[in-house]
Amino acid sequence: MLVVGLTGNIGSGKSTVARILKDFGARVVDTDQIARDVVAPGTTGLDKIIKHFGVEVMNPDGTLNRRKVAQIVFSDPEALARLNGIIHPEIRSVLLDIISDYKEKADAALLVIEVPLLFETGMNHLVDEAWLVTVDPAVQINRIITRDNTSMGEAKSRIAAQMPQKDKVLLADRVIDNSNGINETLIQVKKIWDAAVKQTDGVV
Repeated sequence: MLVVGLTGNIGSGKSTVARILKDFGARVVDTDQIARDVVAPGTTGLDKIIKHFGVEVMNPDGTLNRRKVAQIVFSDPEALARLNGIIHPEIRSVLLDIISDYKEKADAALLVIEVPLLFETGMNHLVDEAWLVTVDPAVQINRIITRDNTSMGEAKSRIAAQMPQKDKVLLADRVIDNSNGINETLIQVKKIWDAAVKQTDGVV
């Protein structure tokens, strides 16, 4: 039973790698979905965000306007720290329950937890291995602009708000370069998957 923290900076293609791992048979958990769940209407997480950031971050239907929050925090490090201080403890609590459940059931060769801020939040200490998805900076910027329909300036601001990719490489157990198309990425992930599964079987 191997618990993997899958991470990478914005625009790196973490979700693509996560889908590949799921196809191979991993149990995959997306912390972005958990982050949405812990700030859903009626949760203490949402109440805390409203208290700190005001009702202007709300949609008319009572849900959180995530785009509005992103615009605020990516240009204000202190605001980002406040937001993370609200959300990350909630996510951590959910993840601890998921990991405990996995270790009891062992229903997949690997449990892969997709965590954008794995190292920044210290959640790498919850997993057995940290796998990092990397990307060429020019490709990264183009992906963010295309995906989020945003400007180059905003894309660069979002990248700058995260720990530099080169620093994460030093902390990762395995690295997947997702700069050159799906086929090359698939080959890398398959190699890492095979090695990890053998490791869990005690072969290596």
